[in-house]
Amino acid sequence: MNTPRSDITDMADSIREVNLSYLLLAQHVLRADFEIGLFRLGLSHELGRILMDLSIAQVIRIASCGQLLCQFRLHSPAILEALGSLATDSPLHRYAVTHAAIVLAGQTAEQLR
Repeated sequence: MNTPRSDITDMADSIREVNLSYLLLAQHVLRADFEIGLFRLGLSHELGRILMDLSIAQVIRIASCGQLLCQFRLHSPAILEALGSLATDSPLHRYAVTHAAIVLAGQTAEQLR
């Protein structure tokens, strides 16, 4: 049986794993195509450069900060519902995904915080 202490430890471990995966993925995306990576991650140019240049030791330290580093970027209930409710083979799903990309592209990195 999990005690509250082990639940907290499990959650901290899970957050660290998500952070590590996110940071490594972000670096991979940025290194593959910097400008597209900035767009997909919703990052400023400066933050993208810093993130891309982190060493593995720095990535591990940052991943262990205890706070979830990635952020949920869909703040519109309508877009979230449309993306979640439509069948992926529906033409409307493609429209909803395109619309979501346009909405997110129109937001600056500061607005995504």
